[in-house]
Amino acid sequence: MAAYIIRRLLLMIPTLFGIMLINFIIIQAAPGGPVEQMIAQLQGLDTGVGTRTGSSASGEISSASSGGGSSQYRGAQGLDPELIERIEKMYGFDKPAYERFGEMLINYATFDFGDSFFKDKSVTELIVDKLPVSISLGLWSTLLMYLISIPLGIKKAIRHGSTFDVWTSSVIIVGYAIPGFLFAIMLIVFFAGGTYLDWFPLRGLTSPNFEELSNWGKVKDYFWHISLPVLALSIGGFATLTMLTKNSFLDEIGKQYVLTARAKGLAPNQVLYGHVFRNAMLIIIAGLPATLIGIFLTGSLLIEVIFSLDGLGLLSFESALNRDYPVVFGTLFMFTLLGLILKLISDLTYVLVDPRIDFESREG
Repeated sequence: MAAYIIRRLLLMIPTLFGIMLINFIIIQAAPGGPVEQMIAQLQGLDTGVGTRTGSSASGEISSASSGGGSSQYRGAQGLDPELIERIEKMYGFDKPAYERFGEMLINYATFDFGDSFFKDKSVTELIVDKLPVSISLGLWSTLLMYLISIPLGIKKAIRHGSTFDVWTSSVIIVGYAIPGFLFAIMLIVFFAGGTYLDWFPLRGLTSPNFEELSNWGKVKDYFWHISLPVLALSIGGFATLTMLTKNSFLDEIGKQYVLTARAKGLAPNQVLYGHVFRNAMLIIIAGLPATLIGIFLTGSLLIEVIFSLDGLGLLSFESALNRDYPVVFGTLFMFTLLGLILKLISDLTYVLVDPRIDFESREG
């Protein structure tokens, strides 16, 4: 197993390289980069973003006078070519693309993601600041989904075709049909002072007086704030995981080894949890990394916006819109690395659940 783990870790290097290269090419080809946004600001247009160093960035280039030079950038007509060159140098675009990509890879090898173009912080600081929000949403949502979906799916498989199975399936289908962001709005309307009840706060993960609360008060305040976002984020995955669990257990229950175990006189719970559970859970465990990454990358974006939660999803979205390349590539690198590590953990969990699985012999 140690050799398999080492091989998988080594394979992460070309995988990360390929993903970063493809995205670098795509993003570099997209119009409206940071240089063009700065030019738009100089021309008096509101781009909706700030500069990397606020007033200091403007002061750095304000000494250049207007001229009649031409430029490859849209909106640069009438600006002094020297000014354009200073802007390019400020954002690192005075170097060829391959050289910028090479420097980025060298820096990323030491987890040095550089500084944001439009915020007064390094990319690492931004990620560290936003990470607790995304981790809170992702972990609690995943935990809630698995704690409810797996027992419910098992019970539905045992009572397949019963009234309980039919009614719970109806509820699950309705839940699956409701998008997470729409469910979030419904929760706000009904439970966060929108129209009916005012039981939960509308925004943030903590109250303004959080630091003044006792330890137990902080715990209650945290869960009070995170309840609605977690429920909204879990609704879609809850339905999928429940049906996946049910179908997986139904498939195993109908196999010959289950009939043999029953014929030997084993109790139903012994058959279910001693034989069926281990095999049926394999496909569910395999979906755990995809569930986590889906929540971190896409699922939490609209939820973070609706509940005013400043997490990684919102940071990545804003950075992509603003062409804040260091933040875009820094978050992409971290998400990709996290996904690869979770996939490896998933394979190792396979072996823990079923020791008969041997990845090394399969690769050989």
